[in-house]
Amino acid sequence: MHPKTNPDEFLALVNQHKGMLHKVCNLYCATDYDKQDLFQEIVIQLWRAYPRFRGDSKFSTWLYRIALNTAISDLRKQKNLIKSVEPDLLPTEIQDIQYNKDKEEKLAQLYKAIHQLPEIERGIVMLYLDDKSYEEMEEILGINQNNLRVKMNRIKEKLRKLTKAVEHGVG
Repeated sequence: MHPKTNPDEFLALVNQHKGMLHKVCNLYCATDYDKQDLFQEIVIQLWRAYPRFRGDSKFSTWLYRIALNTAISDLRKQKNLIKSVEPDLLPTEIQDIQYNKDKEEKLAQLYKAIHQLPEIERGIVMLYLDDKSYEEMEEILGINQNNLRVKMNRIKEKLRKLTKAVEHGVG
């Protein structure tokens, strides 16, 4: 274990932001099994990268960057393989969030439309829905703010059309 790695501090931070991780998993995976696998993979990648977190950006920005990169990489590989990590070094006390069923049903339609977007656009939508500024989005995604604004306008139009299609049972 790296001397700077404090498991209790890591657990507290990840538990504080686990809702963000679940959002990433919901946007990039269709089944509960895949969501669980991706959640585990993201936590593993966060744990591996944690000793290098310098605090130059907010923890949530750093977490988003790793979570989105992990989700997109896994999607591109089309594999759900989890790289092995020493199990005794991986914190296990991260608790699952229990979502409200009514809220989940309302979000399902939106997620279904978002799932039809290309992978990068899904990340942009998630950050937008989390009220991230274009400056924060630029830092997380590495796309300049002007391009993000143009992409966001195009994505909104796509989602309007996709949501109408999902409502009418086409999507």
